[in-house]
Amino acid sequence: MTTLLGISGSLRKASTNTLLVQNAAEIFGADTFTLADIDFPLFNGDVEAADGIPAKVQTLSDQIAAADAVIISTPEYNKAPSGALKNALDWVSRTEGNPWNNKPLAIMSAAAGRAGGERTQFALRLMMMPFRPDILQGPEVLVASSGKEFDENGKLTGEIYIKLLTELMDALKARI
Repeated sequence: MTTLLGISGSLRKASTNTLLVQNAAEIFGADTFTLADIDFPLFNGDVEAADGIPAKVQTLSDQIAAADAVIISTPEYNKAPSGALKNALDWVSRTEGNPWNNKPLAIMSAAAGRAGGERTQFALRLMMMPFRPDILQGPEVLVASSGKEFDENGKLTGEIYIKLLTELMDALKARI
């Protein structure tokens, strides 16, 4: 029984990163898949001191800890991951323990630009280093012009992207 957690760095309803996470989960074929909710208030140490860890943050931390593997797909905003994803990582870092430690993690991106989020993946890898997950190094899945790469049912259409995503999910399964 495998448990997979997906995290989309985009909060938009029509997010191609959410679609990419869902396509990856389908290819992965986990017994249980959960799409995380990272719509958190901005991290503020004063809020934490007064009210503690928000329930939604603790839920995400618990989901990471319970998952056999995690996939993250993030857009590229000004050459970096979304603020929503960075905020979620900052909040989770304040929970007890380190749910990321040695957790198999696959990173991918879907972006409007022609590089498909190449710089955002580099930045995300740097942001994850303090947490010490087991980050797969490839293959890189960088979906460029992402608004054109999914059909009306949300299915990824580009053959090369499907091939790379399948290779990445096979590598993630092997890492568990």
